[in-house]
Amino acid sequence: MIYHRLRDAVPRPLRRYVQHFERAIEDSVAAFAASLQPGARVLDAGAGEGNYKHHFAKHSYIGLDLGIGDAAWNYARLDVIANLENLPFPDGSFDACINIVTLEHVIQPQRVLCEIARTLRPGGALLLVAPLEWEEHQQPHDYFRYTRYGLELLLKRAGFSRISIVPTGGIFRLISRRLLNALQFFPGPLILPAAIFLVPPALVLPLFDGLDRQRAFTPGFICTAVAEFAKS
Repeated sequence: MIYHRLRDAVPRPLRRYVQHFERAIEDSVAAFAASLQPGARVLDAGAGEGNYKHHFAKHSYIGLDLGIGDAAWNYARLDVIANLENLPFPDGSFDACINIVTLEHVIQPQRVLCEIARTLRPGGALLLVAPLEWEEHQQPHDYFRYTRYGLELLLKRAGFSRISIVPTGGIFRLISRRLLNALQFFPGPLILPAAIFLVPPALVLPLFDGLDRQRAFTPGFICTAVAEFAKS
């Protein structure tokens, strides 16, 4: 597909600029990994193809996934294939956990967060990323979108405290991304003319993102929390 070829050909610095959500996720995972002690036991709950494993080279990393999200993905790097609603680990098995754009794909998100809390030691750290304004993906296994208030409620009910929830950009970054997404709907001969009209505003709009103070229009949220006790 021409759209995907053009997208993949974009230089990395420009890609990080326009793909702000992915950049924010990657940077947050890197910072989270750097905050952990060497040798810490880390669960990647919903690891997919294991794209974040390299950040945890100094830790004891376990990648877990059910392995049904995307038929085109290679799940060979997984350490454990299991359902996040019933994690196959004893209580307090891990020092930290990441759950990256996975909570929208589970049928019982509250149960999943309770299981994560159970398998974290008291004081164990969680990094959670969940979408709000995002297209359907990995169909049909795409069930939910989350507001900051819904995430806070779910985390508190699961027994997490010291909760931080940060939006990944505001309305101008969101519109920028949607303009670029729109290119995929133009047939091959029209995609370049369409790009002439859509790409320039898409590149300029993020410069105005600071005007959106509330950030109620955001691709998603990056959350950190600490497990205090487990609730089943």
